[in-house]
Amino acid sequence: MITLLLHVLRLFPFLCGGHRQLALENLALRHQLAVYKRTTTRPKLRTTDRLFWVWLARVWAEWRQPLVIVTPDTVLRWQRRRFREYWTQLSRRPTRGRPPIHAEIKALVLRMAAANPLWGAPRIHGELLKLGIAVAERTVSRLLPKRRTPPSQTWRTFLANHVRDLVSIDFFTVPTAQLRVLFVLVVLAHHRRRVVHFNVTEHPTAAWTAQQLVDAFPDDSAPSISCATVTRSTARSFGTE
Repeated sequence: MITLLLHVLRLFPFLCGGHRQLALENLALRHQLAVYKRTTTRPKLRTTDRLFWVWLARVWAEWRQPLVIVTPDTVLRWQRRRFREYWTQLSRRPTRGRPPIHAEIKALVLRMAAANPLWGAPRIHGELLKLGIAVAERTVSRLLPKRRTPPSQTWRTFLANHVRDLVSIDFFTVPTAQLRVLFVLVVLAHHRRRVVHFNVTEHPTAAWTAQQLVDAFPDDSAPSISCATVTRSTARSFGTE
């Protein structure tokens, strides 16, 4: 009742003036809106209703005064959300991707790859260009069937299978108290981590190194696989590099 009286007092100048019909219509609409607001706690608004109030807030400075159905903060929140959705849509990546490859081109690439196993994507791409078919080399590589090669064993598996036949040969230097440099050759068996042979010399040569290998594996007892680790500076010093 108090709200209705406030509306009547607000519209009193219009009732006494020349806008009596407009004032009475405004009063009737406000009363019906007040009754509707009492009966419905939260009215359901459509997108068009939100867009209308967002537009009205942009073109009318006093749009907050007649607003009753929602609060002004709600309209401002609609406006901010619409702003975010607009710029999100602009910054979104285009939904269209690469154009699809024609089935005839795909079949031709597969037929050329099957007839010429040694041809790769660059060669097939060049042949397609000669035929007047404009397609990227990357597309051709994606259309080619993947050749399945048998998996190779890892180094761990290789060492586990051949550990009994592996030896390592290493040269390293040892400085002495008399400022001399001695060269040490070590032959190590991996199976039991056993030193098969070692020797020390002050002047290593290729002949001396070959003789050490003969001494390390007499009577054809050398393993079938050898892993030699020789430093470059040491190998250059006695001419075996």
